[in-house]
Amino acid sequence: MKKFFLLLLIFGYAGLMSAQQHDHDHSHEGHNHTHEQHDHSHDHSHDHDHGHDHGHDHSGHDHSDHSHGHSHHGAHVNDCGDEIHDHSAEFNPGAVAFHHISDQNVYSIGPIQIPLPCILYRHGAGLDMFSSSVFKSDSHGNGVMAHNGYVLYEGSVKRIRGNFQEGTVDIGHHAVYGKDIEVDGKKKYQLYLCYGGNKYMVDNKSTLDGGLFGGGITTFTDFSPTKNVVAMLIVCLLLFFVFRSVANAYKRRGEGLAPTGLQGFMETIFAFIQDDVAKPFLGAKWEKFQPFLMALFFFILGLNLFGQVPFLGGANVTGSLSVTLVLAVLAFIITNVNGNGHYWQHIFNMPGIPVWVKTIVTPVEFLGLFIKPITLMLRLFGNITAGHMVIVIFVGLIFIFGKNGANAGAAWGTAVGSTLLTLFMMAIELLVAFIQAFVFTILTASYIGAATEEHHDHH
Repeated sequence: MKKFFLLLLIFGYAGLMSAQQHDHDHSHEGHNHTHEQHDHSHDHSHDHDHGHDHGHDHSGHDHSDHSHGHSHHGAHVNDCGDEIHDHSAEFNPGAVAFHHISDQNVYSIGPIQIPLPCILYRHGAGLDMFSSSVFKSDSHGNGVMAHNGYVLYEGSVKRIRGNFQEGTVDIGHHAVYGKDIEVDGKKKYQLYLCYGGNKYMVDNKSTLDGGLFGGGITTFTDFSPTKNVVAMLIVCLLLFFVFRSVANAYKRRGEGLAPTGLQGFMETIFAFIQDDVAKPFLGAKWEKFQPFLMALFFFILGLNLFGQVPFLGGANVTGSLSVTLVLAVLAFIITNVNGNGHYWQHIFNMPGIPVWVKTIVTPVEFLGLFIKPITLMLRLFGNITAGHMVIVIFVGLIFIFGKNGANAGAAWGTAVGSTLLTLFMMAIELLVAFIQAFVFTILTASYIGAATEEHHDHH
């Protein structure tokens, strides 16, 4: 039991370190150019960013003014000379869905924005620590205040480039906006701040993906406990209290008495993972790896279930590539560290086949070492993310057919079908929460079993 709790803490800490370095796995943030001489760009016919700032947040389109309400439709030109399109009369289900699954510096429960601590390191300037409440964000997570050169845009902290004044500054509503720019024949999406008639480029936070998902190192790094991190800590605490209460129940009731209530429910799941996953795949070594498999299963299951409760913020933790990456890396390390000689011989010097065949098989087997954890990562991420997005889009049908309230009859009519579809999807997602936790666990067990089995175990 102590090993189990220790592994849960390891998972929480690993996810914390990973999620702090990743802004939003679905935002496709680009290579943000860090040369400060291009920071303070006044309005010209072209943008001095050389295409390195790809602040492509959430939907990949300009929705900086989405649903924030202007007094007129169409487009207007702001004080910096940029044309800003007003989408207050439109509803973009894709943008809302991406916003819903994003990781943020505020914890959103419906229209309520719960501030979180901000721990921001500006490269070459030092550390800033303050509460995200200083931004005075609206229900969409857009702040009306800038603080020490930082702004809050759609729930995520961004940094203003250039010599922007320190302290807390009232920048007003809709001061941060995005627009598509074309660089080297490719469209880029860049965030800007318009303040006092001057236009400033706005940086996304640094990410450690090396540009693989559109991110990279920018002018600042965010070490803040974000929404996903807070959700992970809450789930770890809940799991701790659940298993502590079960352990106390065993002590009170003693041996020989049938488990009841929560104790009976948890024992059923434990027995299932032990008898149908650990023992069949790991053989005689099942006890050594069972704490890891149990921690893996309940950590994923707890996060999956927690994310489905609407009034708890709907955190999309296991739908974040940074989190599933950490889990997959842990499975990869444990599998290969415990691999025996037969396992490595099967990869690099497979017996019984011609040498010329080995030149083909060996690279394939070696790539398989990395393909397995990658598939674990993507499978969990894809299934959980898709479920969250589909539910949000089904709810969004009400606003699409109701034309944001302009057609009340269509909205009420669509609400019936949308509610039924949403309830159906939530029921499916409840099943998916268990299935994905089980699939991740059983595949990990099979990989560990293949790495640790002895040659004579083939029979």
